[in-house]
Amino acid sequence: QVQLVESGGGLVQPGGSLRLSCAASASIFSTYYMSWYRQAPGKQRELVAGITSGGVTTYADSVKGRFTISRDNAKNTVYLQMNSLKPDETAVYYCFARRAPDSFWGPGTQVTVSS
Repeated sequence: QVQLVESGGGLVQPGGSLRLSCAASASIFSTYYMSWYRQAPGKQRELVAGITSGGVTTYADSVKGRFTISRDNAKNTVYLQMNSLKPDETAVYYCFARRAPDSFWGPGTQVTVSS
């Protein structure tokens, strides 16, 4: 069982930045594929960014060039740096860990982009 705890959400103005963190309980964190999803009210949950155990990253087209996912295996933590945030990116952001056949979700952290 892996426990994930997100932090770093909050209220930010359009064009601003936030850095989300996701701390994992697993001592074998480095072997997990980690990703960030988001879910806006009334919408489906969508993949934002992912990072393999080897550090290969992928991004949704809508966030390329503005968001950066990274991981610190020594701290069992994955990060999401979000720049130039837009109002329609207001959502609950979730951390997701996967190592077949297991997968785990964090409880989420609210990000609100508003003036």
